[in-house]
Amino acid sequence: MYKHIKPEKRRLWIIGVILISLFAVNTFAQDAATVETVVADSNGNISASSSTLADLALSLDTVWMLLAAMLVFFMQPGFALVEAGFTRIKNTSNILMKNFCDFTLGSLLYWILGFGIMFGAGSFMGTPHWGNLGFFESELPKEGFLIFQTVFCATAATIVSGAMAERTKFSIYLAYTIFISIIIYPISGHWTWGGGWLMNDAADSFMMETFGTVFHDFAGSTVVHSVGGWIALVGAAIIGPRIGKYSKDGKSKAIPGHNLTIATLGVFILWFGWFGFNPGSQLAASGEENRIAISHVFLTTNLSACAGGFMSLIVAWLKYGKPSLSLTCNGVLAGLVGITAGCDLVSPLGAVLIGAISGTVMVFAVEFIDQKLKIDDPVGASSVHGVCGFLGTILTGVFALEEGCLYGGGFGFLGAQVFGALVVGIWAAGMGYIIFKCLDLIFGLRVSARVEEEGLDIYEHGETAYN
Repeated sequence: MYKHIKPEKRRLWIIGVILISLFAVNTFAQDAATVETVVADSNGNISASSSTLADLALSLDTVWMLLAAMLVFFMQPGFALVEAGFTRIKNTSNILMKNFCDFTLGSLLYWILGFGIMFGAGSFMGTPHWGNLGFFESELPKEGFLIFQTVFCATAATIVSGAMAERTKFSIYLAYTIFISIIIYPISGHWTWGGGWLMNDAADSFMMETFGTVFHDFAGSTVVHSVGGWIALVGAAIIGPRIGKYSKDGKSKAIPGHNLTIATLGVFILWFGWFGFNPGSQLAASGEENRIAISHVFLTTNLSACAGGFMSLIVAWLKYGKPSLSLTCNGVLAGLVGITAGCDLVSPLGAVLIGAISGTVMVFAVEFIDQKLKIDDPVGASSVHGVCGFLGTILTGVFALEEGCLYGGGFGFLGAQVFGALVVGIWAAGMGYIIFKCLDLIFGLRVSARVEEEGLDIYEHGETAYN
């Protein structure tokens, strides 16, 4: 067989066969050892096997949490595209810069102060730990949990950008980012997610004695979106409308955005990112309970988004005679915001109803804020995030399968939801008013009329987005 093979090649063949044989023997030995360990475990020594499985489960949960954090981070370009598309071309660089700073500056501040205030010990607020994560105890890696919470903080911060777009000084926006990252968001977040009084289920706690249950916000309809939405509403009211938005008789004039294509792409990116926002808040994927939970949340999240988008399309069509793309985009976001509080508690049908209600209310909220309150919100952030975040939190108390009033759970849970949403909303709006009013009195929130008319890109940043 080998007579036609040269001696050099024959030696290589022999060496190759020996190496393969050694590899096979080693692999078989490892497999045998594994089987032997499992057999030994099945005969009484089960601790080693259980420890290994637990470690694998924890690793899977960690990967799931970090993957969800990546998806939520990807919402940042989604917000940037939505806000840029809904505003005019001369302010695009300014919009994009604000979204960058929300995350860059906000991440640093949240790491240094915000995380400790949100998850440290305390009832009203946690204790600052100045970037030291040693205080936080969790089975999940504390560094991973920090980055997961950081992307949520950045989401709350960036909501305000669109509502105050096209007339706000860039330096003042940076100052606002500081306050929401270390004070407003972390403190209200502590009440609801960090062990504070709204989530205290001790028998003698205020929530249990008053409502018999605690406030529930699974992924942030109130904690994230409503906080950002109410600050956006207050900020837009204080800074005033854009030049030319209202006529002398107070009639609202439409100021179209420059690119609905990128705005629509931004909505699709946000929709995609929301599958990390809501299912990721389970913070685990291993085991039957967790895999069922995240699958359920995926379903309710998507159904609510679809219902919100479709209902806003129908309502706008009936109300204005045309199916509006911009309102449909915001309807999808309204459905996503609305379901975020109770995506883990409601049925698929409940999710559709929450989305449909949120999408419908959003259309009327945009008109009311614009035409009745005379508050100029270029992207509808206060309606989508403020109103629908508040509404979705309350509707959780109606449609929750176990404690919802529609399912025989009484009105205790509904009362807790209304109370929690009101308290956090008042906190956010009140703090937003104080901060923006002080900044306006000391430095001035608004750019000059010339800068506003010619565009913030050149005057604030020295460059334009399109050349």
